[in-house]
Amino acid sequence: MALHIHDTLRREKRLFVPRDPKRVTLYVCGPTVYDYAHIGNARPPVVFDVLVRLLRKTYGADHVLYARNVTDVDDKINQRAAKEGVAIGEITSRYEAAYLSDMALLNVSPPDLAPHVTDHMNEIIAQIQAIIDAGSAYAAEGHVLFDVASYPSYGALSGRNLDDMIAGARVEVAPYKKNPHDFVLWKPSKPSEPSWPSPWGDGRPGWHIECSAMIEKNLGLPIDIHGGGIDLTFPHHENEIAQGVCAHGHAHADHAHDEYSRYWMHNGFLTVDAEKMSKSIGNVLLLNSLVKAMPGEVVRWALLSAHYRQPLDWNQNLLDQSRKNLDRLYGVLRDADALLGDFNIETLEEAEMELAENALDPVLDALEDDLNTPGAIAQLFALGNALRELINDAEADINDVAMARWSLLEAGYLMGVLSMTSDQWFEGGDSGLKAEVEALLEQRTAARAEKNWGEADRIRDRLNELNVVVMDGPQGATWRVKS
Repeated sequence: MALHIHDTLRREKRLFVPRDPKRVTLYVCGPTVYDYAHIGNARPPVVFDVLVRLLRKTYGADHVLYARNVTDVDDKINQRAAKEGVAIGEITSRYEAAYLSDMALLNVSPPDLAPHVTDHMNEIIAQIQAIIDAGSAYAAEGHVLFDVASYPSYGALSGRNLDDMIAGARVEVAPYKKNPHDFVLWKPSKPSEPSWPSPWGDGRPGWHIECSAMIEKNLGLPIDIHGGGIDLTFPHHENEIAQGVCAHGHAHADHAHDEYSRYWMHNGFLTVDAEKMSKSIGNVLLLNSLVKAMPGEVVRWALLSAHYRQPLDWNQNLLDQSRKNLDRLYGVLRDADALLGDFNIETLEEAEMELAENALDPVLDALEDDLNTPGAIAQLFALGNALRELINDAEADINDVAMARWSLLEAGYLMGVLSMTSDQWFEGGDSGLKAEVEALLEQRTAARAEKNWGEADRIRDRLNELNVVVMDGPQGATWRVKS
């Protein structure tokens, strides 16, 4: 099947048809770099990384252009810098580096472009001037504000009318506003804050204008897909559309929103033990800590275990099950590797590789159905089971085993998992530890056969000291290092 996407703006699943198949464009709102990211911040980059992998497989890696911005001008950044007595650049560089490190541990591929707000002040100022010239913004007391009444389609993305927006939002009351729902495009900086010169006085941009300007500069309009968390639909993405459309005089055009982004995708909220994450509750889980405590693939698998548009509850059971699921797939790969030995996949014939590629179709079908990652996970298990059956069949052709192993690994790549060797996954790549544990397991088997429970207990204690989990199964005892 072909890729279908649930378009937030149209509230329906639509066939994805890029404007230009040779240049498929995707923009996802990235981090505001003032602190370590929490687990909720990780869901969008992981979800849209799967989408980018799928698009690259479908259209070719060279024909997909993926941008994820970095917000390095923000009130919280200013506050952090003032608290530490350092320049904002020191704060933003520190936490951007931490964010990228965390993303790498989650197997999130780097975007093709990572535009920073501070590198796009000229474009931001130019776009604000264009919106003023189009009659959709006005200057007042050092501020520039977007005139919401000038854009009749405002509210189409979030499905809200102006009265609902005013009632449900924290609207800044200011005498220089024409209407309370008008929002800031440019504002004066406080004496201690960074500022840039503009026709309206020294200051800095409002939150929303940065993405509109960076999208137009780096990707061109309209883009194919705009993604982000569901919490960004209003006001951020609603305001982005208004700015991007009105800057080019399309405020009253039919389907004006299509002049900005042709598809909108939003992932659902993440809760922790069925509660919203909150500093007041004390349940904010920093990604930086999670990826130190367990393999990043466990965190990634957990994030993909629910459909991206659905809520996801983060809890210990989810993590435990994610680890078990990956143990199962890596266990099949370990046994396949032992059977294949030095087998060279390049010896397979073209027709055999075509069959192996065709085995991916059920995984692709699931992902092309609005990025149905739970369905893709089910197909990963189906590929793993097929490989297990071949491993257990003494008469199986070795080429068939190699083909099935390749299919499982390729499917894993699309999901961003199974990127390690089985030794790295189970044993941490420590050859000395591996030798000792395997010797202990042989002794354990002999002790249990002789019903020498005292010796078996001694071996168990030693394995615990080595931080090793033993897993007994039909093929015998296997093991892995504990998280």
